[in-house]
Amino acid sequence: MKNSKGIIIPVTALIVIGIVMVYSSTALMSMGKYGNGFHFIWRHLFIIVIGFLTMFFLARVNYQKLMVFVIPLLVLSLALLILVFVPGIGVSAGGARRWIKLWPSTFQPSELAKITMVLFLADYMSRNASRMKSLRYGIIIPISVLIIFQGIILLQPDFGAAASLGILTITLLFIGGVRWNYIAGLALLSLPVIYKLVWSVSYRKDRILSFLDPWEDPLGKGFQLVQSFIAFGRGGLTGVGIGASKQKLFYLPELHTDFIFSLIGEETGIIGAAVVLCLFIWFFIKGIKIAQQTEDQFGYYLAIGLTMMIVNQALINFAVAVGAMPTKGLPLPFISYGGSAALINMAAVGILISILKSHGLQIANYNSWVRR
Repeated sequence: MKNSKGIIIPVTALIVIGIVMVYSSTALMSMGKYGNGFHFIWRHLFIIVIGFLTMFFLARVNYQKLMVFVIPLLVLSLALLILVFVPGIGVSAGGARRWIKLWPSTFQPSELAKITMVLFLADYMSRNASRMKSLRYGIIIPISVLIIFQGIILLQPDFGAAASLGILTITLLFIGGVRWNYIAGLALLSLPVIYKLVWSVSYRKDRILSFLDPWEDPLGKGFQLVQSFIAFGRGGLTGVGIGASKQKLFYLPELHTDFIFSLIGEETGIIGAAVVLCLFIWFFIKGIKIAQQTEDQFGYYLAIGLTMMIVNQALINFAVAVGAMPTKGLPLPFISYGGSAALINMAAVGILISILKSHGLQIANYNSWVRR
């Protein structure tokens, strides 16, 4: 695994930062609910261990063998998305049904749908490379699959996951050679649907309005975003210190998941936040380099898709935390508490390592990337 260090290093660093931040953000909550400060961090560490085992297993599997599992994974993902609505299997929380019971925790099928969609598109585009500029093969077939998944995810409801899946799909189709005018036309056709989905649901509409001016209602609709601003403001350049956050004293909701980047900004300051950003940039560069060195189209699209799957979610999380986008329920990859996303993202890294190994990249060449 020597030649995979370039991508393992930033991932491991992000995971370590996540462990520290998850403990910092959950110790008090864990003490209040369970009488000890370690309940959440132990569950998080359990998932991290399973994630590493999954990553190393997939790193040793020839990624081209995954092509055989594309259709079964599509069926499995679809079935699991439907199972969240089955009483006794699906788990409801906060007015949404997005999880299924899976000992010792729960699993969110929409996370599996993301990596499944990447595998499907990589396989589909590699098999139909010469036909991707046609309307049928470039838009109608892949978008039909996307709409099926998005439709079920929206029923849960999970607008953030559906939107993230859509962005990922469109990005891959564009890279795969679909005509830009087809994509532009699809975007125009989607606008009325997006408008309806946002403005017909009160809490989504409130998120948009509070995003535009959170200070108009700082104790109500804009509370979460204002508290995120306060966290970054308190952190300043160097932060208040690990464990010294005041926002974790139940001021900022979802601090251990959706807004963990705000905690990083408060406890480690701009410097700490910049380190996290640089680690994701490092990961992005290495992921794209792996794609560039890949000799077959399936590996190329797969490497780009998996890299974009992780980086896109990180960018959205960053943007939400600093008020550049409306609030969405998307965790920060490798860092936020949450088993499903962590497990899927680490599986994606394992596949990236497999792609890297399968094409025999020598460490001398790999080190040369760093010097470029």
